[in-house]
Amino acid sequence: MRYSIGATALLAIVFFIAEQYGAAAWLHPYWKFMLIFFLSISFLIHRLMEVGFQNNREKFIPFYMATIVARLILCLVFVGFFLWHGVHGVKLFILDFLALYIFYTAFEIYILSRNLRRGL
Repeated sequence: MRYSIGATALLAIVFFIAEQYGAAAWLHPYWKFMLIFFLSISFLIHRLMEVGFQNNREKFIPFYMATIVARLILCLVFVGFFLWHGVHGVKLFILDFLALYIFYTAFEIYILSRNLRRGL
């Protein structure tokens, strides 16, 4: 979990610096909400993976599939909530969200594969 917190802190610093030094045109004003959302999702996935790794490793695959479905549904709900409330700059919002989604998905796969190699 500390890796997710570290990655989120690093992204927050990069976004804050980019916002202060003229790259604000590439950042949606709700980038902070997106980071908090993805940190929460990472926490949920981390907890589910811990349960999947306990006792019987045969439970790992169903738990991993559950995290994929949970992430997809929660992301759709998150984006739908903001679109329903009339967020301005829809294209920028979705592009920033997708960039963070891809980053966190790749980060999760990297951490998970590292844990699987260590466990074998």
